[in-house]
Amino acid sequence: MDVVVGARSDVGRVRTQNEDSFFAGRQIWAVADGMGGAAAGDVASSIVVDQLRIWDKVDALTPDDLNQLVAGTNEAVLRYTRLNPGAAGMGSTVAGIASIEISGVRHWCVFNVGDSRVYHYVNGEMIRETVDHNEAEELIDAGQLDPADAAEHPGRFVLTRALGTNPAPRPDVFLLPQSPPETFLICSDGLTSEVSDDTFAAVLLNCPDPTQAANRLVDLALMHGARDNVTVVIVAIQPSSDTDWLQTEADETTIPRPDVQEN
Repeated sequence: MDVVVGARSDVGRVRTQNEDSFFAGRQIWAVADGMGGAAAGDVASSIVVDQLRIWDKVDALTPDDLNQLVAGTNEAVLRYTRLNPGAAGMGSTVAGIASIEISGVRHWCVFNVGDSRVYHYVNGEMIRETVDHNEAEELIDAGQLDPADAAEHPGRFVLTRALGTNPAPRPDVFLLPQSPPETFLICSDGLTSEVSDDTFAAVLLNCPDPTQAANRLVDLALMHGARDNVTVVIVAIQPSSDTDWLQTEADETTIPRPDVQEN
């Protein structure tokens, strides 16, 4: 398979600092939305990316590796706050996909903590693959809030899971078959707060180039006010005769699985 990635991150129209980060590796692609403002939300999201970069070099990722990645990243954020008390309270979301192998068959592993999202565009259909970890989504699940009212509910700003908490959050991790051609859209809530899911599908249909699509989506968020930072990663997969599309560059090597320290 051939993988083409487009990405863009923008501070938006209101915020003065971009606390979002993204990662586009050889087998992991993700978005992290830092929280904390003066308490270093940008540092939190950069710590997430640092951890993703380490795990991206691990050979033959497994679903359990994604759980370990989240646990280790959570500990890395907590460790920073212990060493830098002024950053106490900082945290981050993370959402992304990883290519993993199970019994010789490649799958997509979708993972998330928080309200950054992963969408899957396949066979002309846009599917939201992640569930927001916030109070509004929990009210919807409990039948106490109409999904149509969620966009205006104050609970959408209250996360129920985030990196940088003790105990560590439980990530949502699940598998999808790889079925190219297909496209994944990974984004922070700065996009989903301003642009509709139907628009996502229309943009991907009309902008097959991932970079053009990422730029178009961020531009739409800016047109609608972009009250938060906006980050988009688009991963487009096409069939190919090349079976080594996940190999690293010649000067890169795989590494053993990182040690995960307990809190």
